Amino acid sequence: MDNNKWDLVDLRVFCRVAQRASFLSAATELGISPAYVSKRIARLERALGVALFHRTTRRVRISEAGEAAYAWACKVLEAADSLEENVAQASAELAGPLRISSSLRLGRNHLAPILAGLHRQNPKLDIWLELLDRRVDLLAEGFDIDVRIGEVIEPHLVAHFIARGSRVLCAAPQYLARRGSPKSLDDLVHHDCLLYRERHTAFGVWRMLGPHGIESIKVTGALGSNHSDIVRNWALAGRGVILLADWDVAQDLQSGQLQRVLPDYRQEANIWATTAATLKSSAKVRTCTQFIVKALQQGEFALQTERLG
Repeated sequence: MDNNKWDLVDLRVFCRVAQRASFLSAATELGISPAYVSKRIARLERALGVALFHRTTRRVRISEAGEAAYAWACKVLEAADSLEENVAQASAELAGPLRISSSLRLGRNHLAPILAGLHRQNPKLDIWLELLDRRVDLLAEGFDIDVRIGEVIEPHLVAHFIARGSRVLCAAPQYLARRGSPKSLDDLVHHDCLLYRERHTAFGVWRMLGPHGIESIKVTGALGSNHSDIVRNWALAGRGVILLADWDVAQDLQSGQLQRVLPDYRQEANIWATTAATLKSSAKVRTCTQFIVKALQQGEFALQTERLG
C-alpha cells in the first residue's frame, strides 16, 4: 500500500484518540500498543498533510484541522459500518462493533451476562462494554447504547423504557441496634450517612418522595465514594445509612443483611436504555437494544425492582 494513503484502521484509531484525548487510553481500549497508535496517527497526518493533535508531555488536544477531520472520519466510519451491517442483514446476521456504557453494578451484575448471551446468538458482533460512574455523551464518546438510571433529558437521545425503579434507604441491623432507627427524614442529619455520587446525582443531597411530597435533606458522613460496591460494603459492615437502587440491594434486604429505613420514603430511579436519534434507523442497534431491554425485564439477569413493597 502507498504510504501516503490512509485506511479505515487509521480513522478508527484517530477517532478513538480524539474521543479519549489520550494516546494511552485509546491504545488500552483498542487493545494495541501506544507506539502503534502513534504510528497510525503519524501515517494519517502525513496522508492528510496536517497536524491532527497538539501534543504536550501531559495531554493531547485536537487541532482545528483535527476537528474537521474528526467530523469527516465519523461520517466515513458510519458509512462503512452501515455497509457491513447491511451485508450482514442479507444473511440475517448482526455483525460489526457495538459499544455500550452503563454504571458499575448494573453493568457488571446484569449487562455483562446479558451481552454474553447476545454474543452467543450473534457471534459476528464485536461488543465493548464500558462501566463509568458518570453520564456519558453518546455521540461525542462513540457509544451506541447507554443503560442508565434516571430520566433522559437530552433532546438528541431516544429513550427505551426498561423498568420502574426507586432508590431506598437502608442500613445493617448492627448499625440500627447501635444508633437507633431514624423516625423522620430530618433525623438523618444525626446519622452516619454513606455518600455515594451516582452518575448524575447531587452529592450529599438526598431528594426523597414521601408522605408530604418531595423533600430534600442535606446529609453528611465520614465515608463516601463514587464506587457503589465500596459504599454498599460499608453499609453491610454497619457503618451507616445508604441510599441505593432497590434492585441493587434487593438480595441484601431479602437475606436480612440490610433493613429498610424510613420505608415511606423513596427516590424515583427508573431504568432506561438510550440511543442516539441518528442511529434509530440502525437495525443492529435497534435489535440489540430490544434484546437488552427484554433481558433486563425478565429472565435470569432481570432487575428486581418491584419485589420490595
